[in-house]
Amino acid sequence: MITRGFTGRRTPEDVAARVPPGQALTTDFPVLSAGPTPRIKLEDWSFTLKVGPRPVFKWTWEEFNALPQTSYVRDIHCVTTWSKLDTAWEGVTIDDLLKAAGVEAAKPFVLAHGFDGYSTNLPAADLAGDKAMIALKYDGEPLAPDHGGPARLLVPHLYFWKSAKWVSGLQFTDVDTAGFWELRGYHMVGDPWREQRYHDDP
Repeated sequence: MITRGFTGRRTPEDVAARVPPGQALTTDFPVLSAGPTPRIKLEDWSFTLKVGPRPVFKWTWEEFNALPQTSYVRDIHCVTTWSKLDTAWEGVTIDDLLKAAGVEAAKPFVLAHGFDGYSTNLPAADLAGDKAMIALKYDGEPLAPDHGGPARLLVPHLYFWKSAKWVSGLQFTDVDTAGFWELRGYHMVGDPWREQRYHDDP
């Protein structure tokens, strides 16, 4: 197990510097979803990696859990203006996922797909270099269904709608294709430090 991130004594100045503009701290973990929470049996769960329309690798739950596991401690930021600091996650980094599949991120964009039909787009660069994972645990416990369990995408440096719940696969694409919220006016990138909430934000 690899642990990345650090928690220690924080001053008010340190905390303020970690909160993007327009955000407010919460100690709760609000539950926000585009639709009802799906209940996915582990024996029915699978994760598919695609390059364009072509599936190149697929894992069962048991196979996915046998991949190298990493721990993150990260701050997260929701477009609805809450931020939560030092959240603890465990899962498989996208770097390790691609390595296990023998695939390089040769295409510039990604669509993350969920079991509920949800999708969201990301630049491939925002998933590489230890920036993102498929999270299986939160705060030391299996990820609860309301928070995207059994597995969700975690991209903590972007607004949290980019961290697709109930993730079923990643699809690498040549074209930056809008996902569920992006089609409804949300930003194509979603950087909280630039307040990229809606499509006309810079």
